[in-house]
Amino acid sequence: MSEVLRAVEAPANQNIPQLRPGDTVRVFIRIKEGNNERTQEFRGTVIRMGNGGNNANFTVRRIASNGVGVERTFLLKSPRLEKVIVERHARVRRAQLYFLRGRTGKSSRLKTKFSV
Repeated sequence: MSEVLRAVEAPANQNIPQLRPGDTVRVFIRIKEGNNERTQEFRGTVIRMGNGGNNANFTVRRIASNGVGVERTFLLKSPRLEKVIVERHARVRRAQLYFLRGRTGKSSRLKTKFSV
């Protein structure tokens, strides 16, 4: 990698573990409202990982009230991310889980991966 690119690259956030599509995660992000700053939790399933160096990101999807799906994309190297907790891993066969957008209820469940 050239020296110019290395100089511009943001440092990696140490509070983010290795993520994969299908993981159920809790993302804690700092939100600024006026003069106040607070931490908000977003809990859901990782449906995609975008690896792009400084622009590396991941998208988390959850079902909000009344069955409305909410997706949020987070930058991996963002200083606004406090921490990410992986609650469980799922066994998936796809890199992007966009098919979950059209599913609700039991059909949207993913099989849990058990460690051996």
